[in-house]
Amino acid sequence: MPELVLELNGRTWTLDPSRSYSLGRDPQGDVVIDDARVSWRHATIAWNGRGWGIEDHGSTNGTYVRGARVQQTELVPGTPVYLGNATDGPRLNLSAAAAPQQAVPQQAAPAYQAPAPAYQAPAQQAAPAYQAPAQAQAQPAQQQAWQQPQQAAAHQQQHQQAQQPHVPQQQHAAPAYGGDRSPTTFHQIAVGRVMRIGRALENELVVSDLQVSRLHAEFRSTGGRFEIHDLGSHNGTYVNGQPLPKSGTALLGPNDIVGVGHSTFRIVGDRLEEFVDTGDVSFSARHLTVTVDGGKQILKDVTFGVPEKSLIGVIGPSGSGKSTLLKALTGYRPANEGDVLYDNRNLYKQFAELRQRIGLVPQDDILHKELKVSTALKYAAKLRFPGDTAEAERAARIDEVLRELKLDIHKDKKITSLSGGQRKRVSVALELLTKPSLIFLDEPTSGLDPGMDRDVMQLLRGLADDGRTVLVVTHSVAELSLCDKLLVMAPGGSVAYFGPPDEALNFFGYSTWADVFSAFENYRDYDWAGRWKGSQHYQLYAADLDAVAPQQVAMPPMQQMMPPKAQGWGDQLWTLIRRYVSVIASDKGFMALMLILPAVLGVVSTVIPATFGLAPPKPPSRFNGDAGTIMLILCVGMCFSGAANSVRELIKERVIYERERATGLSRSAYLMSKVIVLGFITAIQGVVICAIGFAPRDLPTEGLLMPPAVELCLSVTALGFTSMMFGLVISSLVKTAEKTMPLLVMFAIVQVVFTGILFQVYDSPGLEQFAWLMPSRWAVAASGTTLDLGKLMPPWDQENPTNTDPLWEHSIAQWGVNITILLLIGVACGFAVQKLLRRHEPEVMRN
Repeated sequence: MPELVLELNGRTWTLDPSRSYSLGRDPQGDVVIDDARVSWRHATIAWNGRGWGIEDHGSTNGTYVRGARVQQTELVPGTPVYLGNATDGPRLNLSAAAAPQQAVPQQAAPAYQAPAPAYQAPAQQAAPAYQAPAQAQAQPAQQQAWQQPQQAAAHQQQHQQAQQPHVPQQQHAAPAYGGDRSPTTFHQIAVGRVMRIGRALENELVVSDLQVSRLHAEFRSTGGRFEIHDLGSHNGTYVNGQPLPKSGTALLGPNDIVGVGHSTFRIVGDRLEEFVDTGDVSFSARHLTVTVDGGKQILKDVTFGVPEKSLIGVIGPSGSGKSTLLKALTGYRPANEGDVLYDNRNLYKQFAELRQRIGLVPQDDILHKELKVSTALKYAAKLRFPGDTAEAERAARIDEVLRELKLDIHKDKKITSLSGGQRKRVSVALELLTKPSLIFLDEPTSGLDPGMDRDVMQLLRGLADDGRTVLVVTHSVAELSLCDKLLVMAPGGSVAYFGPPDEALNFFGYSTWADVFSAFENYRDYDWAGRWKGSQHYQLYAADLDAVAPQQVAMPPMQQMMPPKAQGWGDQLWTLIRRYVSVIASDKGFMALMLILPAVLGVVSTVIPATFGLAPPKPPSRFNGDAGTIMLILCVGMCFSGAANSVRELIKERVIYERERATGLSRSAYLMSKVIVLGFITAIQGVVICAIGFAPRDLPTEGLLMPPAVELCLSVTALGFTSMMFGLVISSLVKTAEKTMPLLVMFAIVQVVFTGILFQVYDSPGLEQFAWLMPSRWAVAASGTTLDLGKLMPPWDQENPTNTDPLWEHSIAQWGVNITILLLIGVACGFAVQKLLRRHEPEVMRN
C-alpha cells in the first residue's frame, strides 16, 4: 500500500493508506482550503484496497479530473485534481511517495488562499434557457438539460466509464459489514470456549446497546465447528438477517453474519470480527417499482444512492409517489420490483434485523399529546427496550436524547403546550431512543411557520452532521439548501432530478420552484424521467448505480420479516394499560364527561313515574306498561354511553399504533389494554346509571339468582361492555374521526328499534333473526326475565295474553342464555377489531 504525496499551494503531505483525509473549508478537516468555490465538506481521499481514490461529497461546484467533473474516481499520480473549477480552482498535485514527508495534521491551518477575484458559479455564467417540454421533445436529450457541447458530454461519459466508479463495485461484492468497511474490533476464539454476548459486564463480549439483552447469546466452539446460541433474548439474534428462534442454535459458516443489536459478528479463522453500526452507513434504492391493483404503477424505476452522514430532501407535486416511496424505503410496503440496500444489505430480506436501525417520523405526531414529554418518552422506551432494561438505564437514555435535541428544559411540560416545532422535536426524540442510523421523516414541517420550518430543517441538518443519514419528504422548498442531495419526483412516480439542491433550479431552467411545479402540472404526460436520464447530472449522480442490475433475492416468509417483541405479552399489556390510564387521567374534561353522561341519562329515566313491580289493581288493566319503557331508556342510554367511550379511541391513535406495531408491539396486547381500561370505565358508568335510575323505584322483592337491583345492573353493564366493543369496531372501520359521530348516532337509534319494547319482534320471520344481532335485544331480554315483563307489560296479542316474548321467560336458564349471548356478541366484536386492525399496520406486519 504505497503512500501518496499531496501538494497544494506549495505545501506537501504524505498520506497514510490506513486512514482517510477530508478536504474542504471545514476548519476541523484534514486539508483546509480557504476558497469560496470549495464546499465545507468537499471531498475525501482514501485508499480503497486497489489504489488511492477521491470521492466528492456532493459539493456545489464540483471536483474535476482532466476537465471532467467526477463524483468518485481513482487517482493517478501526475494527474492534477481541481476543486471548484476545472481550470483555475485549487489544484491538487499527486505523486508517489519517495521519502517520508510531513504528516497531515488533524486540524491544519488553511492551506490555500484564493488567488483570483470573486468567483462566479457556473449557473450564473451561463444559465441554460429552458424550453417547454412540448418543444424540447424534438431536441437531443443533452439540449433539454444543460446546454453543453456534445463532445464534452461524450468525453465525460467515456472518462467515467474508464475510471470504474466505486459504487457499482460496492454493490456487486459487498463485504460482510457493508461497503469497504473494516471491522471495529477483533476477538480470539479458542476451541472449546464459550463466549457470551450481552449488555451485562459479566459477558465475555459486552455490547453497550440497550437493544441488546443483559445475557443475549453465546458463541460456542466445539469439534472445529462454531455455532451461535440465543439465550432467550428480547430483540432477537439474527443469522444473515434472519431471526434465530428464541433459545435456538445455528451452525455458522465462514460467510455467515450474526446480528446482535447494532453489532454484527463474523468468524474469520480463529477470531471473531465485530463491526458496530455507529451511523456511518450508505443507503441506496435500485429500480424500485410499485404496482397496485389493476396494474397501475405508482412508483416507476426509482434509483438513487445516499452517502453516509447526509441529509436528503424529497420533493414533488401531489401524485408523484412520495408517500409510496417512503413506505418502500422503510420496508413498510416493500416495492414489487427492485432493491433497497442498507449498507449493501437487502432491507427487504433482512427487515427483521435492520428495522431496529431505521427510525420513521410520520407527518402526524406519534406521541400522546396529553402526556408530559418525559412521561411520553418513558412509556415509549418501556415498549421499545428489552424487558430486562433497568429503569435507570432507560431514564439515562431519555435524558441523553432530550439534551441532544435541547428539550431538557421542556421535559415536564405537556406536549399540547409545546409549539409545532417543539412537538416535532419530541417525535424525533422518540425515534432517537434506539439510536437509529437511518431516519425518515414525512412532511415534518407541514403546518409550521417559516421560522419553525427553518428550525426543523436545521435540526435535521444537525442530526446528519452528528453521524446519521436523514431523508425528509417535504413540500417546503425554503430550506432545501441545507440538504446534501435533492430528489425531485415527477407526476407518475418517476425521478425528475437527483443531485445537489443548488443546481436543481438551473437543471429545470426556472428561477422558482413554483414554476417547476407548474411545469409538472402543465406537462404531466412529458417524459421527465427520460429528460433526467439524458442529462449530465444523471451521469454524475445516478448512472453508475442505475447500471447495476437488482440483486436476485427471494423474499423470506412474512413471519421471518416480522420483528420480535422487545417485551413479553404481559409486560406490554401492563405498560399499555398504565399509559392509557395516564392519558385519560390527564384529560380532566373527558373524565368529567364520562361521569356526567350516565348521570344525566339516569336522571332522564326518573321522569317516568312508575314502579317495576305489579301495580295495585286499577281496572280495567292490571299491567304496569311503563316498566318496559324505563328499561328501554336505561338500556339505550347505557348503549350510547358505552359506544361513545370507545368510538374514537382507535382512529385517534392510528398513526401511533402503526409506528409502534412496526417496532414489535403486540396487536392483541394493544387491543386488550383498550378493552380492560374502557371496560372498567363502562362498568362504573353502568353502576351510576342504574343507581340513579333505580333509586326512586319499587323493585320486585326477589330476583332469579341475586337481588333484582344487582341482576338488572349486570344486564345494563353487560350491554355497556358489548356496546363499547361495537364502538371499537366503528373506530377501526372509519378513516377519519369525523365519521365516527354519525355512525354512533345511527348505532344508538338502531338499538332503540330492536329492543322488543316498541313493537312485537318475536314470531316475525327475518325481523326476529336480525334482532338477534342487536345487543339491546338481549340486554332488555335479560332485564325482562328478572322483572317478568311478560306479565308486567300489556300483551301484544290481547286475545291470547300468554303469547309473550320467549326471551322474557322468567327463569334462571333464560336469564343466563340472554347474558351469555350478549357477552358473546362483545367477544365477536373483539375478534372483528383484531382483524380490522391489520389494515392499519405496515404490510410486513400483517400476519
